[in-house]
Parts: sequence; structure tokens; C-alpha cells
Amino acid sequence: MMRGVYLPGGRRVRIGEVPVPVPGHGQVLVAMRASTICGSDIRAIYREHLGHGAEAYAGVIAGHEPSGEIVEAGPGCRRVRAGDRVLLYHIAGCGVCRDCRAGYMISCTSPARAAYGWQRDGGHADFLLAEESTCVPLPEALSHLDGACVACGFGTAYEALCRAAVSGRDAVLITGMGPVGMAAGLLARKMGAAFIVGADVAESRLELAQRFGAVDAAVPADGAALERILDLTGGLGCEVSIDCSGSAAGRLLALRATRRWGRSVMVGEGGRLDLDVSQVLIHPSLTVHGSWVTSVARMEELVDNLVRWQLRPETIVTHRFPIGEAAEAYRVADEGLGGKVAIVMPD
Repeated sequence: MMRGVYLPGGRRVRIGEVPVPVPGHGQVLVAMRASTICGSDIRAIYREHLGHGAEAYAGVIAGHEPSGEIVEAGPGCRRVRAGDRVLLYHIAGCGVCRDCRAGYMISCTSPARAAYGWQRDGGHADFLLAEESTCVPLPEALSHLDGACVACGFGTAYEALCRAAVSGRDAVLITGMGPVGMAAGLLARKMGAAFIVGADVAESRLELAQRFGAVDAAVPADGAALERILDLTGGLGCEVSIDCSGSAAGRLLALRATRRWGRSVMVGEGGRLDLDVSQVLIHPSLTVHGSWVTSVARMEELVDNLVRWQLRPETIVTHRFPIGEAAEAYRVADEGLGGKVAIVMPD
């Protein structure tokens, strides 16, 4: 038997015991070593069950940011074997649609699509049954906690920065300095960003972002935020903005503080946005991208770059809990005041 964490809704956590799964064709059994908590888990499962579309929670073991060691490879596995260290791309798609063949299984619309921790058992457990196609090799230079951070948060941030083609020519604004925002700042620096500004309503997260080296300037997201950002950029705004807040105010600030002809990427999930299209988008000639997680290939590219850059994603992890204290882990993550929260298992 093994332990698994379930999220019944209403800010409740339940730990149950279930049989250890057996891998079938093309599947692997992964002994979990780290499984971090994502803001989407908090918003759409821990607090409530949205119950529709890609965010429909099927009452499974939670956790879509898993990393661990393969202990058994089923028949038909061609790339991985027992003993391999892996992180998991957290969506198993149909494998044959255009999006899956491009590596963006997040966008698969087949009924066969199932995300770990949402429609199939996830990483908040002693073991995880995974598809070989979702395994991303984890180099020895990175910890399992690093891998878990990459499995969604850092992967999502990296995709957004690549969409915006961030380089040394750019000042970058990040609205929402939670774990994804911190990841975006750290990665933007390694990609050569000339100046990085972070904005958030939580002073504690701005302080963490500065301590971790994710931003050069921290701006409270209040009524004076736009003016401060313009002052920091010679009145022009930032060439690139990334909204990781998922709030209407954060998104609007990101767009308004983007320089004319600049690029903005929407990453934060949920909510709505109301704006004057002519004044905010058309007249400044902005390019706006929507960016949803990343692809398997981009995630593997990120892992290679993290080693090259000597960047450790676990830097932003501020709280670690054993699986037996999952309720406390979710309570802390729900507060939204710290960095990444992780459930860790012994080797």
C-alpha cells in the first residue's frame, strides 16, 4: 500500500491509502522524491472544484509537479529504465493529435488527455504511475526538488520568456511575484534581460524576489505602480511584460507599463480583463501572447540550460513538508505570502 493526498475542496486535505500501481505497456512506476504545489491547485482544487474543461478535478491523488526515481519500467519502454531520475511533464495527451506531436500535450483536446493530479493520480504520493512519454531526464547536477519546480512553474515561465524572445535588449516587467513570477525573473536574468522589475500586492513576496535575485527593482502594486515603473524606465516602459498574477489589475498594469511596440505575455490563470483596446493595445502597437505551460521539448531544453547556467530552481522553495503534513503545506501555500511550497519524500 502507499499514501496519497486528495483535495476534496473547501480547503480540506485527505490522506488515503491505495495499492501501489503496476506499470502497463509504455508506463513507468516512479518513487516520488519531491512534489511541489502550484497556484492552480490552490485556486481550482483546494478552494473549490471548477468541474469543467481542463481544470476538472476527478477526485484523484493531487500534485502535478512531480519528480522522482523510476523503480520499474513496464513492457514497451524504450528510453527510460529503473534507476533513472526524472521529472514529469504533467499532461499525458493522446499522442497523435497535432499539439501532442508538437510536444504541447497541454493543448491536447482528446478525451484521452489526462493531467497528473487533475484527471489521473499525481505526485503527492509515495509512487506515481506515469507514461514514459512524459518523462524528462533529470541531470545529476539538479536535485529532485529542482525537477519538481521545473515540472510546471519554471517550465511555464521559460515558455513565456521564449515567446517574448527576451534578450539583453530588454527591460522586463513581471506582475505577480509568486513562484512563477520569481521563476520568470531568475530565468530572464540568465537570458540576458537588461533590467527586471517585479510588481506585487504582497510586500513579503517582493522582499523574497529581491533576496533571491529575481528582480532589480520591486514595486508595490498600488495606484502609483505605473508611475514608478515609468520612472524606472525613463518614462518609456518595459520592452517585455509578463503577467503572472492572474488578476485583472495585474494584467492591466503589465500592458500599460509595456513600451510602445513592446511584447506582453499573459501567464496567470483565471479571472477577466476589461480595457480600452485602442488606448492600451492598438495605439501602442503591442504584441500580446497567451502562454499555457510549455512543451516537452522546451522543458528538456530548459533542464539543459539550468545546468549550463548553474541555476537551481529550488532556490525559491521556502517551505518543505513531509507527505503526512500535506494539510499544513496547502494551508501555507494558500496564504500566498511566501515562495514555493513542496512536499518532499526521503530517498
